[in-house]
Amino acid sequence: MKARTPLLSLREVSKYFGAVEALVEVDLDVHAHEVVALVGDNGAGKSTLAKIVSGVLTPSSGMVEIAGEQVTLGSPSAANQLGVASVFQDLAVCENLDVTANVFLGQELRSRVGLLHDGEMETETRRLLDHLTVRIPSVRTPLRHLSAGQRQAVAIARTLIGSPRIVVLDEPTAALSVAQTAEVLTHIERLRDLGLGVILISHNLNDVRAVSDRIEVLRHGRNNGSFPATATHEDILAAITGAA
Repeated sequence: MKARTPLLSLREVSKYFGAVEALVEVDLDVHAHEVVALVGDNGAGKSTLAKIVSGVLTPSSGMVEIAGEQVTLGSPSAANQLGVASVFQDLAVCENLDVTANVFLGQELRSRVGLLHDGEMETETRRLLDHLTVRIPSVRTPLRHLSAGQRQAVAIARTLIGSPRIVVLDEPTAALSVAQTAEVLTHIERLRDLGLGVILISHNLNDVRAVSDRIEVLRHGRNNGSFPATATHEDILAAITGAA
């Protein structure tokens, strides 16, 4: 049986900041309909890897392929055009704008003379939120009136603009309540159901094991283990800490 081509494939990707080795020959595959968690201690290289996939950083060496084709992710816009969308911890949302304006922030639908297509954007925002089963009062509700979990959901919905293939989520459940975390994990599962490949970066092993298909451990910038979601806390922690 022929192996599936990964949506994203990294081979021997390294990143150096002067003499500092942030990543050393890291391999990673992400397939469609798959949530892959990246875990590791502080400084393990998780955020550096996420920024390389998102086009924020350029690797010092190594190869990146998307859908089997070698690519150069030279900028966030280049990564976005290749089908990579990202949500980092700061969310990059505007509290004073409503949900629709935030979903289309920087990607507004306009007429030839520059007028905003408010109705179309409202309709599309509702469709995207429905896809993720997000519950909010209205797509015209200012973000400052939403909970932290709802704001995270809006940021995730924004990744679906432009029909991406890969979504990178950096600590999406950090500082959320138990109920809000459960909602966000449901949204992540929905991204998988929609056929996307998801890279989930998290320190919370309970969240990781609840929603991931595979867990990849980084330690000191290197691959240090690949586990199914059914792996024990002890096995994963041993790889994170270097005990294994």
